[in-house]
Amino acid sequence: MRVLGIETSCDETGVAVYDTAPGAGLRAHAVYSQIALHAEYGGVVPELASRDHVRKLLPLVRQTLAEAGLGVADLDGVAYTAGPGLVGALLVGAGTARALAWALDVPAVAVHHMEGHLLAPLMEDNPPQPPFVALLVSGGHTQLVAVEAIGRYRLLGETLDDAAGEAFDKTAKLMGLPYPGGPQLAALAEQGTPGAYRFSRPMTDRPGLDFSFSGLKTQVLLAWQQSDQSAQTRADIARGFEDAVVDTLAIKCARALDAAGSDVLVVAGGVGANTRLRAQLQAMCAGRGGRACFPRPSLCTDNGAMIAFAGALRLEAGQRQDSQVKVTPRWDMADLPPLTADA
Repeated sequence: MRVLGIETSCDETGVAVYDTAPGAGLRAHAVYSQIALHAEYGGVVPELASRDHVRKLLPLVRQTLAEAGLGVADLDGVAYTAGPGLVGALLVGAGTARALAWALDVPAVAVHHMEGHLLAPLMEDNPPQPPFVALLVSGGHTQLVAVEAIGRYRLLGETLDDAAGEAFDKTAKLMGLPYPGGPQLAALAEQGTPGAYRFSRPMTDRPGLDFSFSGLKTQVLLAWQQSDQSAQTRADIARGFEDAVVDTLAIKCARALDAAGSDVLVVAGGVGANTRLRAQLQAMCAGRGGRACFPRPSLCTDNGAMIAFAGALRLEAGQRQDSQVKVTPRWDMADLPPLTADA
């Protein structure tokens, strides 16, 4: 099947074509980011995000099909993000996808945004096979999930407040870094002195797999306010913060692997592109005789490729939605149907 994937859950418009034919795979993908649009406001403005998706989506569909060497008539199915996300933004993608599917008389399938992230590493060479543990770590989510089969997910732990990516962004903002601050804080941490500032590794001194980053953010704020606020100090604090987040994630991932009886860890979501996190999780898994699997950095952030791939798997399994344009801004991944009846 040649499946068009559409992602419009927040502030990136993503389109891709995935081909399930042997040796084909990802034919083309493109992402348009709204960072410049929202920078003036210091965060995503939902109404502006929706309007920008309306402007950019169809041109991006045309561009992606051209890069794949296909016309709309060559498509066998359409996949779209139906949630979780911003309701207006989701409706843009869902409406476009449903209209295309109806006009072409091909099936369409609604894709869970986080399942798309979770399955993205399976597009890479030597993909892992369930069962494994997944760390979903982004601006909106920090979750540990036991993946028993595609479509069979068991939540092991999640954040009780800020997601890891959200904590990166908020910490960067309180130290005066421009929006979006998370990637800039990570770059700044490269210039910091290891150990100059050491912050707590929240909730690692007790059993459990849940996360909390709000207290860490407060520690950084106090350290920044009480410092000389020089350029080097900003870098040192950024390094201390990043080390604390990375260590916390690694400790919890090791516990989750123990709890699930697995040595294979899949890491996905925007924070999964962080180089220090990748290195530490790879070392941790290698020390256990296992491995950590990541998508390529360009597929860590929101993108249409992961939606096209996840949708292709479900369409091939015979799953599809009716013609109703429906989105689910809050959607528990445990509610998803398994890929196959015996999964």
